[in-house]
Parts: sequence; C-alpha cells; structure tokens
Amino acid sequence: MFNAVMINKTDDVQSVSLAQVNEDQLPEGNVTIDVAYSTLNYKDGLAITGASPVVRKFPMVPGIDLAGTVRESSHADWKAGDKVVLNGWGVGEGHWGGLSQVARLNGDWLVPLPSAFSEKQAMAIGTAGYTAALCVEALVQAGVTPDQGEVLVTGATGGVGSVAVALLKKAGFTVVGSTGKASEAEYLTKLGADSIIDRAELSEKGRPLAKERWAGVVDSVGSFTLVNACAAVKYGGAVAACGLAQGADFPATVMPFILRGVRLLGVDSVMAPKAARLRAWERLARDLDPALIDVIGAEIGLGEAVAAASDLLAGKVRGRIIVDVNR
Repeated sequence: MFNAVMINKTDDVQSVSLAQVNEDQLPEGNVTIDVAYSTLNYKDGLAITGASPVVRKFPMVPGIDLAGTVRESSHADWKAGDKVVLNGWGVGEGHWGGLSQVARLNGDWLVPLPSAFSEKQAMAIGTAGYTAALCVEALVQAGVTPDQGEVLVTGATGGVGSVAVALLKKAGFTVVGSTGKASEAEYLTKLGADSIIDRAELSEKGRPLAKERWAGVVDSVGSFTLVNACAAVKYGGAVAACGLAQGADFPATVMPFILRGVRLLGVDSVMAPKAARLRAWERLARDLDPALIDVIGAEIGLGEAVAAASDLLAGKVRGRIIVDVNR
C-alpha cells in the first residue's frame, strides 16, 4: 500500500482525498518509480479543484511532475536505481501522476535527473522551470541576444517567470519583470531582474503598435498582456508564449508581425520531444544557481497538496510548491 492524492467523479461531482492505494491498481507502464518529490503546477491546481476539466478519466492521481528512483524497469534505457525526472506527457491528466509515493510510467517519458540537482531541487524547478528553459532556448535560437536590449518576463513571480528571470540574467540579458505584486520587488531583484513594471501597464487593451522596447519576451499570461508585449517588441524581435494565466484569448492585430517582423514562438512543454527536454535541463543545470532554487521553492507534504491547490489558483503562491510525497 502507498499514499496518493486521488481524484474521483460521481454524477458530475468531483471529490479529492489522500487515499491508500494497492500497487496492483497502478496503470500500465514499463518503469515503476519510487517517487521522492512532486510539485504543484497551475494545471495541477485546475485538476485538483476541478476549476477546468483537465482530467480526462477517473479515478486520477494528479501531478504532472515527479522525481524519484527506478524500482523496476523493462525499458531498455532504464534500470533499477536510476534517478529520473518526468514532466508532462499527459501524466496527471490521462495517466496517473506524481502526487503519489509510487508511479508506473512509460520509460520514453523520462529523462535522467541532472547530476547538478537533487530530487527536491529538480521539483523546485519542475515543469514551470523546464518550460522557462524551453522559452529561453526559443528566444536564443530565434537570434535574440543581450546587446539588442531589454527582455520582458510577464508573470514574473510565478513558477515559469521566476526561473525565466534567473536564466535570462545568467545568459547576460537585461531583464524586466512584470508583476502585480509590488511587495515582491526584492524577490525578483534577487533572482536577477534589473527592473520591475506593474502588470497593469500591460493587462488592458492597448494600441496595435507601441513604442519599441523589448528585444524579446517570455510570456506565461496570454490575453491583453501578450498582445501589448508583442506591440512593443523591437523590429525583428521574438516572443516566447507558454501560458494563459490572464486568458486564452489573443485580441490582437497583425501589425507587429507584418510591420516589425516580430515572431511569436509557441512553446509547448507537455509533448516536447526528448531532445528539446534534454537541452532545457542542460541549460537549467548549467545556468540556474542552486542557491536560487531555495528562494524559488517552498515545501509541503502530500497531505497539504489539496489545500495548496486552491491557494495556487487564487494567486497566493510565489514561485514553486515542492511536494514531499513521503510526509
């Protein structure tokens, strides 16, 4: 028997509890993992609260991230004792996820735990940090360089934003963080933000084209924030878009794209191929100061995950929530 957060649904009414589970209930997979840590991401908050129908079948163990040790494997790439990380692949939505002491998964979904990180540190990074690394990779591959000017990070105190600020600063960029939490200025400065703007400057309808300011943007917010960010990108600049905290709409014009050659780069972390995942984790291992990981992450126990999910959706959480599944 092991403990797991379990989501059930009966007659359109969802319930969530900390449950004891038999190992013979685990889903199919060719790798069994003793989980050490998981996390709470925005998508996990949606799943646990039922605020959005991200769970595709029931019962479901949520948790799109995990780090742990392989117990058993029939997959060629993995053997007992290997330290591994999982991000995405529909886990926690259609396949039992990481908010559990044991997981059974497809070995193709796993990457090695970088030697630079402990399991706890890897989950302080989690999908949010891995997505931030994908965004930074996208900007760099698009040719955005530090000498071109400032880079904007929206939702800067969130999980994606926090890591993006740190990675961009390490890569030599001048970083501007956008946040609605003026009290978090010291936190963002510690991560590497050179200056901070109020998210209100970006969150309402603006002009189709604004004064050119940003060489690049990492956006996890969407809606008017993304539109206004695009409108102020310099000629030939790029925007890496990965989230929808403000909304999934994009009430824009084509002006930035056809008059300034701005590139809008969609960044998906869920189904990203393994090569992209490895590059992202290599950047994290190389460029993310381990001392900053403790600043970004706060730890809770598995039994606290349900309550913390509501706080996450309510915007009461700064940075990352790490879940020790064994307490």
